[in-house]
Amino acid sequence: MFGLGSFTFVSLAEARDLAYTNRKTARAGGDPLAERRRARATPTFEQAAETVWKQKRGAWRNEKHARDWPTSLRLYFLPRIGDKLVSEVTSGDLLATLAPLWHAKPETARRVRHRVGAVLKWAVAMEHRPDNPAGEALAQALGRQQTVVRHRRALPHGEVARALDTIRASEAWVATKLGFEFLVLTATRSTEVRLATWSEIDREAGVWTIPATRMKGLREHRVPLGRRALEIVDQADALREVSGPTDPPDLVFRSRRLKPLLDVTFSKLPVREHNIAAVPHGFRSSFRDWAAERTDHPRAVIETALAHVVGNATEAAYARSDLFERRRQLMQDWDDYLRRARGQVIPMRR
Repeated sequence: MFGLGSFTFVSLAEARDLAYTNRKTARAGGDPLAERRRARATPTFEQAAETVWKQKRGAWRNEKHARDWPTSLRLYFLPRIGDKLVSEVTSGDLLATLAPLWHAKPETARRVRHRVGAVLKWAVAMEHRPDNPAGEALAQALGRQQTVVRHRRALPHGEVARALDTIRASEAWVATKLGFEFLVLTATRSTEVRLATWSEIDREAGVWTIPATRMKGLREHRVPLGRRALEIVDQADALREVSGPTDPPDLVFRSRRLKPLLDVTFSKLPVREHNIAAVPHGFRSSFRDWAAERTDHPRAVIETALAHVVGNATEAAYARSDLFERRRQLMQDWDDYLRRARGQVIPMRR
């Protein structure tokens, strides 16, 4: 026995209907009270989204992605379905929100659809609902997008040396210029360079060992340092002696305030400040094109230099060597190519 609601809100006819439904549930072996408790425990979509975000964020290394995930839902979905129980969200709700974005902002629409789908998959797993309305039926209703692949802007390899000359001559902070050139010479990523520490660099051996936690593939990566890269390390060391201790204390490239360089500092340096038609990541493409077009180095050596997984999972399991000595020759060839493009004399090799 349990109440069906106050007589001021529930009519006699409604009470009889509810009583009949509950008796029918009980006769079939169900528990009407359990159904009520489950309904009361069902979160709203907003509460479910927050729970999913908190569960997922521990595995994300990209802080921008961690910020964008809840922000995009707050902007596009919470005004419409945030207060709805997650069990009551329908494909119609999602379609009404996504349809205006689907062709106008295709990348944004795909991302928010994926994030909403993650919330609703969680709701299915928690038995708050039996289905995921963000699935294939929604995709069919939205239709195909006119997908245009946009690669990150990159320079032809023949223009890289001139771009570096432009940046060297600029009024940017000296550590920013050194770090940017180091990124180009080592064909590495922004985060890997900006957070590089002295403990990772062995100047005697000419090796920079990037820990797995800072690598996209979550595997430690050894980078051979050519002559110019080692010169940059020495210049950064001299700057450290002049500037004093940093925060954190072990950074190789520091801002004016002795803090880590920001990602936006690297990104805006070529494009916004010097009209160089490339982004930092694009210089990896320039290196890749040069290596393929101007050298005889094997593809496996080139891809390993970029910290890419070579071959399929089976091949990767057997390919234990990181081809370090062959990569050392490749990176020195890249250094020499850029020196030659600037009209410099190539030093004799040891």
